[in-house]
Amino acid sequence: MTANRPADNPYVEDPPTDFSPAAELSADDAKTQVAALREAIRYHDYRYYVENDPLVGDRTYDALFSRLEALEDHFMLQSEDSPTQRVGGAPVDELPTVEHVAPMLSIDQGGEVEEVLEFDERVRRELASEGFDTESLSYFCEPKFDGLSLEIVYEDGHLVRAATRGDGREGDDVTSNVRTIRSVPQRLRGEYPDFLAVRGEVYMPREAFNDYNRERVERGEDPFANPRNAAAGTIRQLDPKITAERPLAVYFFDVLDTSIEFASQSELYEQLPEWGLRTTDLARLVDDIDGAIEYRDDLLDRRDDLPFEIDGTVLSINDHDACEVLGATSRAPRYVFAYKFPARKEETTLRDVVVQVGRTGRLTPVALLDPVEVGGVTVSRASLHNPAQIEELGVAVGDTVRVQRAGDVIPYVSEVVENRGEGHFEFPDACPACGSIVERDGPMAFCTGGLTCPAQRERSVEHYASRDALDIEGMGEKVVEQLLDAGLVRTLADLYELTVEDLAALEGWGETSARNLVEELERTREPPLDRFLIGLGIHDVGPVTARNLAREFGSFDAIRAAAEGRDEETGNSNESVGGDTTSQVTLDALGEETSPSADSGNREVFTAVEDVGPEVAASIVDFFNSDGNREVLDALLDHVDPQAADTDAGGDELDGLTFVFTGSLDAFTRKDAQELVERHGANATSSVSSNTDYLVIGDNPGQSKRDDADANDVPTIDEGEFLDLLDEHGIEPEH
Repeated sequence: MTANRPADNPYVEDPPTDFSPAAELSADDAKTQVAALREAIRYHDYRYYVENDPLVGDRTYDALFSRLEALEDHFMLQSEDSPTQRVGGAPVDELPTVEHVAPMLSIDQGGEVEEVLEFDERVRRELASEGFDTESLSYFCEPKFDGLSLEIVYEDGHLVRAATRGDGREGDDVTSNVRTIRSVPQRLRGEYPDFLAVRGEVYMPREAFNDYNRERVERGEDPFANPRNAAAGTIRQLDPKITAERPLAVYFFDVLDTSIEFASQSELYEQLPEWGLRTTDLARLVDDIDGAIEYRDDLLDRRDDLPFEIDGTVLSINDHDACEVLGATSRAPRYVFAYKFPARKEETTLRDVVVQVGRTGRLTPVALLDPVEVGGVTVSRASLHNPAQIEELGVAVGDTVRVQRAGDVIPYVSEVVENRGEGHFEFPDACPACGSIVERDGPMAFCTGGLTCPAQRERSVEHYASRDALDIEGMGEKVVEQLLDAGLVRTLADLYELTVEDLAALEGWGETSARNLVEELERTREPPLDRFLIGLGIHDVGPVTARNLAREFGSFDAIRAAAEGRDEETGNSNESVGGDTTSQVTLDALGEETSPSADSGNREVFTAVEDVGPEVAASIVDFFNSDGNREVLDALLDHVDPQAADTDAGGDELDGLTFVFTGSLDAFTRKDAQELVERHGANATSSVSSNTDYLVIGDNPGQSKRDDADANDVPTIDEGEFLDLLDEHGIEPEH
């Protein structure tokens, strides 16, 4: 029988999981069952985390845990050290600072073998000068976890305090957060001392880190750079419930203060698990410094296969008497050395591929990597660009890849160095966020869910409120996230049903800020047509295209009717919008004759608009013919009335002219300049062609537009000449 296994406890081996309702138990029976469940769950935690030999499966464990929760809640039997308290307590305003029971010193370190040999020579020399027999000198070696160091204090076997290392003398009190970590026992096991302060390293396991980063990327959030940052940020949360939701673990490796004395570090390591404190099975006792160097080299070779991130090894003199002789400086013990691994340079392991859904529905594959240094920056994710790039590279999860930074900014996977996976990552046929069909557009992929896709929803609302669109002041990223999390906004239409009372009840809001936002929303109930079109986030429809559509069609109903292939007035379907399509025949990609799609005529209506090509036309038609988008639009139009474009406003002084702007202007923004010339009859397009009359060049212009102007003999003018041209036509710019 395993030592310290609870005797006569029905919930240890083959426990029952079919419980009668809590209300049927007496108070005394409930207390008895609660005590047995707590004892059993602590033992199961020990078997799982310390011995790596679980006795029950996850479902059975969860059933026991749920039963304990139910009994504690029904009979008010909660206890601070109960396993159920790992769900997290009440949030705090700040983390108080506490003094450590003993200094938590740093460790001298180096990454070159010469530095390790010098360390060995020094300790042997100093020990020999004190009459110590250095022939029997051995080293205790352990991995250097890339996490965050903690002091954890037990009194009478109960966890009473946990603190971060801080400056080594005092740190942040993170007791409530540490209680949520399942590999940290709330109560010690066996014959423990009255007082025990131990040192451990909190970390996030590699697989859990990758899973958590995957979730963050899929939500559109930035991933953590590395597991250490993830662990450090999690353990310092002000709300323990957030810590409880994140996958942290702890390994213990030292005793800071206790009444028990240990002859060696290896003896200490053997004792810690007897108290229920988890240690790594990678630690080794070696005979000499050569053995310590071999240990480090072996772990370096195994580094990528370990379930956690390490950045080196820690080599300690095993004999505690020798450690006492060597002592410590004010910052570091003189008997320990950290032999660091070299930083990963450009080549690393691809651990996962996450498909992120953007605001326009574009699916972007993101590679999650073992942290690697690229150009002096630690990188843990990189772009894979699109499905075609994945296929071209032949990238698979587990491959060793080379990472580069485009323009020293955006990291991307440039090649596969070693194929360690199978085949290549298969791009999904369905949107990972909403399950809608994924359509390919050349090398790109898009979700067809539109405004109903939850991954696009937050970014769609943000875009709707952005400056180029409805310009709703006070509705930034954090506010949108808060509204969605509170369940107040699910579609764009919900924005217009928000009340002052709804908003004022949110954390951080008051009646004034709530009223201001409601008034801002009221202001946008009759938006300009072009801004409304921009706000819908139709793929490829930016400010220039939106203005051209507004000018050409005049109303939102006309644009929608054209896209849906129906007559705006009667609502009847137009079978030959843009011409008789029934007899048209096209060639598909394989060169075979096919009939045009039902909406090909609809697209021709839009390609007749300035600056709208076939791809943009297809995006417009697809957007308005999505059932989900139609539903959202119908609800939105119950609250919003887009105002028809005033095509005559401003006159026709520039009628027939086409302008393109590049670079930044001083007198007004480029967008304002485009709107100005359009109000006076001109066209403002985004690209230079033979139809362009003037390329207006501001500060820091793009080279490609100037090259296009040269190729098409288009006159180029600076901002001053542009203002002179306006003056010649009797147009006074609005500043």
